[in-house]
Amino acid sequence: MAKGSALITGASSGIGAELAKLCAGDGYPVILVARRTDRLEELAARISQDYHVPAKALAADLADPAACETLFEQTRADGVEILINNAGFGLRGAYVETDWAEEARMLQVNVAALAHLTKLFAGEMRRRGSGRILNVASIAGFVPGPFMAIYYASKAFVVSFSLAVANELAGTGLTVTVLCPGATRTEFDKGAGISDSRLFEGPVMTAVEVAREGYAAMLAGKPEVVAGARNRWMMRLARLAPRTMQAAMTRRLNSSPHGVQ
Repeated sequence: MAKGSALITGASSGIGAELAKLCAGDGYPVILVARRTDRLEELAARISQDYHVPAKALAADLADPAACETLFEQTRADGVEILINNAGFGLRGAYVETDWAEEARMLQVNVAALAHLTKLFAGEMRRRGSGRILNVASIAGFVPGPFMAIYYASKAFVVSFSLAVANELAGTGLTVTVLCPGATRTEFDKGAGISDSRLFEGPVMTAVEVAREGYAAMLAGKPEVVAGARNRWMMRLARLAPRTMQAAMTRRLNSSPHGVQ
């Protein structure tokens, strides 16, 4: 039988692009969503050639509140069987000094669009009695994040939201998995302005490694996966600390080695 499609947001690079390749490698036609049309079309052509599956590029800016409904209508005929909510971005800086317009965009992309797309596609999947949803969060979602306050809070939402909906949908044939990577060398760190932070001083996972762990957990129907053994140990230890101490530790990590915020 022909497989339904896999829709991946934030698919033009990094973890999203690697997840798209994994879906294609398993025979799923892929729908690649991001803002950058040229990058999407290039990736779609490469996936079609390498994996011999249909690959569609759909340009969309999820910072636009109307984008989710539009995307859902555009892909209804594709029978989306896998939804991967990977789109997101960060911003570093003292909260009283950062730009609210940019943070509002971040909340729309990281929180509202993810929740909206999950609602739209989960309804269809539940009616069919099958489907997989993978929401990409971060280990940032487990701790407070000074100098990236909105980003960390947005990922806390993704973790809590995903686990709650996964529980609600137990036994329906539809599963929700939340993927929590740590520092990963992608274009994200440059966009967020954290390339020089202490987060990247130690071993850093690759997008390929993170995508593989997340994809395997999604197929297995696991509610949550923290990518990387080192990150799993770090989170176990962090949970033992008071949240004020967590904030102090995270403040240090989010600063640069030279003390520049």
